[in-house]
Amino acid sequence: MTRAELKALAKQQIKGNIGILFVMSLIVSVITALPNILSSIPFLGFVFSIGLLFINAAFSLSLMIIYLALTAGKKPQIADIFIGFNDIWSAFKVTFLVGLFTFLWSLLFVIPGIVKACSYSQAMFILAENPGMSAREAINRSKKMMEGHKMDYFVLGLSFFGWILLAGLTFGILLIWLVPYMQATLANFYNSVKPVAVVEDAPVVDGEAVTE
Repeated sequence: MTRAELKALAKQQIKGNIGILFVMSLIVSVITALPNILSSIPFLGFVFSIGLLFINAAFSLSLMIIYLALTAGKKPQIADIFIGFNDIWSAFKVTFLVGLFTFLWSLLFVIPGIVKACSYSQAMFILAENPGMSAREAINRSKKMMEGHKMDYFVLGLSFFGWILLAGLTFGILLIWLVPYMQATLANFYNSVKPVAVVEDAPVVDGEAVTE
């Protein structure tokens, strides 16, 4: 699918769901705010910082599951925002390893870091469709999946730059629509490049398996 097709599809998918997706984002912001504040406390700060990494990773996995379900025509539910906590350890390992590997490649130069970030970009989506999969396997599958698609992904990300600037001019109000739009577009990108073999055990959202 072309970038225009991915985006047009995303606009259709988020239509009528902006309100609940915004509430989900608000819940995540509120929950992660407390550990952020507590992380500044001497001695205890390190513990809260580590805890925040796990929480953020779980919420990230939840969002991948939610938006994949959205692309499959499923209506999001508030409780779905916590579904990633069912596989919090795998979510943390994927987040940690992707961050570590990207950082190490970035030490060579900025360009290798960007290339590798694109290469690893689908790991969390893969984990979302394959609960319990090892972090290294998810990352390796992402690398394989992104062969020949890294530039497409990079340009797709750049295509939102103007929208992000405009969101700043609206004091962030536009983000209520923009964030779901971007997330749905990225989920559609994943669906467009994944091989059928990637899906082993589809996660269940609202009592139904997430499939294409």
